[in-house]
Amino acid sequence: MLRIHRFTSVAAVMSLLAGAAPALAEDVDPTSLYDVSTEGTSTQVKAGEKGVFVLSIKTKPGAHVSEEAPLKLEVKGSQVTPAKEKLTREDSVAKKAAGQEFVDPRFEVPFTATAAGKGSVDAKLLFFICTEKICARQQKTVSLPVEVL
Repeated sequence: MLRIHRFTSVAAVMSLLAGAAPALAEDVDPTSLYDVSTEGTSTQVKAGEKGVFVLSIKTKPGAHVSEEAPLKLEVKGSQVTPAKEKLTREDSVAKKAAGQEFVDPRFEVPFTATAAGKGSVDAKLLFFICTEKICARQQKTVSLPVEVL
């Protein structure tokens, strides 16, 4: 009788897990809750002159970037030198409007073109995207070509 009881317990656990599978399939993919944009970045700059690297997080309805969790942006360059290499939420140029609960972060990082040739701006972004049900760590890397004239 003991063997039957064990089989029944295993069968009960298996049926519970099978019932949980559809709920897991309905979970939202955190990467579908936002877009990362580099629109406005300087892609052609004369040697010795300044350009700007722009990176913004655009959240979709029902989602927001956590204001409590860390937000870090690391910027490096080839043929270009960023004015600042390590940025945080406080460096965002986007500010909350009156009555606005959350704001989508936007960074504008000036850089200087050092020498003629094909260069790039490389960025690594770490933040948390949240909804009422989840808060998920996100990491994105971006590399944009910059032609230094």
